Amino acid sequence: MTLDVLLLAGAVVVIAAIISVRVAHRSGLPSLLLFLGFGLLLGDAGLGIPFSDPGLAKDVGFLALAVILAEGGLTTNWRHVRRSVPLALILATVGVAVSILAVAVPVRFLLGVDTVTALIIGAVLAPTDAAAVFSVLRRLPLPARLTGTLEAESGFNDAPTVLAVVLLSSAAHEMPDLGTFLLETGAELGIGAAVGLAVGPAGAYALRRIALPVSGLYPIAVLALTLLSYAGGALLHGSGFLAIYLTALILGNSNLPHRATTRGFAEGTAWLAQIGLFVMLGLLASPEEMTSALAPGLIAGTVMVVVARPLAVFSSSVLGQVFRQGWVPWREQAFLSWAGLRGAIPIVLATIPWAAGVEGSKDIFNEVFVIVIVFTLVQGPTLPLAARLLKVGSPGEAHELEVEAAPLEELNANLLQVTVPLGSQLHGVEIFELRLPRDAQVTLVVRDGRPFVPAETTRIRADDQLLLVTTAATREQVEHRLRAVSRRGKLAGWYGERGLE
Repeated sequence: MTLDVLLLAGAVVVIAAIISVRVAHRSGLPSLLLFLGFGLLLGDAGLGIPFSDPGLAKDVGFLALAVILAEGGLTTNWRHVRRSVPLALILATVGVAVSILAVAVPVRFLLGVDTVTALIIGAVLAPTDAAAVFSVLRRLPLPARLTGTLEAESGFNDAPTVLAVVLLSSAAHEMPDLGTFLLETGAELGIGAAVGLAVGPAGAYALRRIALPVSGLYPIAVLALTLLSYAGGALLHGSGFLAIYLTALILGNSNLPHRATTRGFAEGTAWLAQIGLFVMLGLLASPEEMTSALAPGLIAGTVMVVVARPLAVFSSSVLGQVFRQGWVPWREQAFLSWAGLRGAIPIVLATIPWAAGVEGSKDIFNEVFVIVIVFTLVQGPTLPLAARLLKVGSPGEAHELEVEAAPLEELNANLLQVTVPLGSQLHGVEIFELRLPRDAQVTLVVRDGRPFVPAETTRIRADDQLLLVTTAATREQVEHRLRAVSRRGKLAGWYGERGLE
């Protein structure tokens, strides 16, 4: 195939995938199912495009997952997930271990496989998928505790499960002792965390103080920093996935120039990574082999959803009390169990033993493929119903105030662009009631597409766009004041609201 034909085919697939996102959004299905369908249509069962290289699929899958994790970290609001991080970390470590064992033991006897194969199946199915969780849960009106736990868990649990699958795939040839297994896993996670916590703050510090000539360079720089963290962590024999997620989480919650633009760029890049990843995995699958994988896949998937996931959530909740995280009510535990969506990550993980030549690994891949399709069809569309039945929904809340900043190098100042969301307490506040520092000024208001220079008594309305000029020294103070008023109104200070992120 010539380059022109490849470009044409790729463009058609991407456009068709973008159109299908609308269908997935209306139906409540994660879009991964439609993307996988495109891959199956292009593969052996459809147009006959050959692809059967699990090693290449694993490498491309790791790169795509790194980009998806970077987008997840960049778009996660630390203020919303901060209180949920301890429970999410327990779910991503202890919960993963419980899931692996809770799947492996029944599968070992129900499917008649050896111990290592059963453990590999458990490890492959253990992690929740960041792309599936982000795409479905962010549309549901859930309390911050639930969404924060699920988002943070899906971001953190990729790292330990990748290590577990890699080590177990090696154990198929030579079984290490438990102490060595835990030591290697702990060391890789520690190195990955250290890299992420080093690159993130350093990158944020540099980007805040370097005025790039073109605004479009900021998103590219942020994405490059996250990939630098991933590659650096991997080269130091650490967890690149943990490194990239921590770096992205820090950068996404720092006061960077053009932060909203950066997040939009990251979302677009992650969508492209998802499309490419799922289409490739669909190409790798062979539909004619799925028939024999249907029964064992349904057995393993049912054990995962009905037994392992609830047990992991319950044990993590019990352990959370030890660390004074409070008891998770049973309704929330039930929802956390049902909302543990599987997606691309289990299928990508299934390519690791396949690429390593583990006996029976192709069967594992086929079974996991069946599990992801069937249980995504069952769980994804029913999450809104589950939230209503379990009464864990949260009434609609105003969206957080987004502040877009661009540096004015010659003036040592910043131009802030603020869009007033619906439900914001900024609605009805007069300009002078904002009580901004002397070095800050609302210079322009854009309302219904028309700009005008406001007076001191101009009342702000929802959907207004405000342009403010502030010195670099007072920018943070201005942002805090705007967020405080957006949350609690012009008397925010009386309520103790400081507008912190």
